[in-house]
Amino acid sequence: MYESNQQSESVLGSMKPSKAIVKLAVPATLALLAKAVYNIVDTAYIGMLHDDIALTAVGVTVPLLLIMVSIENIFAAGAAVLAGRQLGAKDADGASRTVTTIIGISMIIGILLCVFGILFIQPLMHAFGASDASLPQAKEYAFWMFIAALANLPAQSMNCAARAESSVKISSVAVITGALLNVVLDPIFMFDWGLGMAVAGASLATTVSQFVTFFIMAGFYLSGRSVIKIRVHSFRPSWSLVKAVTLIGIPTAIIQICLAVASSLTNIAASNLPEADNIIAAYGVVQRLILIGSYVIMGFMQGYQPVASFAFGAKNTDRFHESVRFALLGSMILTVLVELTYIILSKPLIMLFNQNPLIIGYGAKLLISQVILYPAFGLCYMMTITFQTIGSSRMGLFLSLLRQGLFYIPFILTLPNFFGVWGIYLSQPAADILTIFVCIFLIKPMKNMASKNMHIGERT
Repeated sequence: MYESNQQSESVLGSMKPSKAIVKLAVPATLALLAKAVYNIVDTAYIGMLHDDIALTAVGVTVPLLLIMVSIENIFAAGAAVLAGRQLGAKDADGASRTVTTIIGISMIIGILLCVFGILFIQPLMHAFGASDASLPQAKEYAFWMFIAALANLPAQSMNCAARAESSVKISSVAVITGALLNVVLDPIFMFDWGLGMAVAGASLATTVSQFVTFFIMAGFYLSGRSVIKIRVHSFRPSWSLVKAVTLIGIPTAIIQICLAVASSLTNIAASNLPEADNIIAAYGVVQRLILIGSYVIMGFMQGYQPVASFAFGAKNTDRFHESVRFALLGSMILTVLVELTYIILSKPLIMLFNQNPLIIGYGAKLLISQVILYPAFGLCYMMTITFQTIGSSRMGLFLSLLRQGLFYIPFILTLPNFFGVWGIYLSQPAADILTIFVCIFLIKPMKNMASKNMHIGERT
């Protein structure tokens, strides 16, 4: 146990920030990319059904996926930052109380989400843009997504806790194991030579795999190998703890909620256009590809967040600002690489999932439009994480609402009415231009606020 604590503190508190961030970010990114495999593999196998309506139905569930991720992140990201601060301040018991309580609350919320989601599944699918043709298969796919909430919410909280103490290896093993299992189970559950469940089989395979991930993470914490301990007597829900964690975690969750709303509104805008089903099917593929790009950035930020949180909790101003500078540079480089890859390979990537020339054409243009100014996402997300870390929840909330909320929503509601499908293509770049300007303006205030908050902590 002593060696585990020493190793965690060495990475978070002593190792050069750039090296520590990369050390934590690589396995976190691999784990997230493995998680993306769930969606990509499902989409690829569903494409093999040669049923464009099935692909459209799965595209309709993208907003639901994003909403679930956002709910996971409210508590998971908040608990990770707060636990990271507590570890930096040498309060391991406090970190254990925080994480235990949040995991317990996540289980309760997972149950509520599962029950109410299944009860209201039809109106939800309609709200996300399902047509009469795609509704039956959308409901089949969404049903098992709600069942998976029972495992996903607490598993995500445990994953974030593992990163907060720099135990990223077990997190990676758990997620990658689940992803590989999903690759094996999908065809068995979907196709006629197996269980023949089609779209529902893809979703069930994912759900089974995610439960496996949950059990691996639970086994790690119950074994006593972790720095942060999960114990029944440490479950102490209180309004002050829930409020603190929620205020930290909401900005990250809001980003996902805004993505879900944006996806729903885009589906609705497309539903009023000619070739609506083809556009929605193409957009569903594009959203899953975009998830891969966003997971690369999110994985890097998950390496940055515990290092920055630990430095902030330890009142190490120089180390904190060095971490911020490296995170800013890294996020810009990664988003540019994602942008160039998707622009150059736009058509081949869409063709991996569907051979319909109309879907390929719409998909390639949609993919390019989503990433043409992708550094806006990296910059905005990095600054959201930083404001969370320094305790400025209001600014974190504002930035989380910015790109896909305050800016994208007005554009997607208006531009397609004037320019048709080109209005959809133009909405994201227009929102990204405004996002970049606002974020650049806030960089200096962010640095000043961080220094001020740490100096206040030193005096008190």
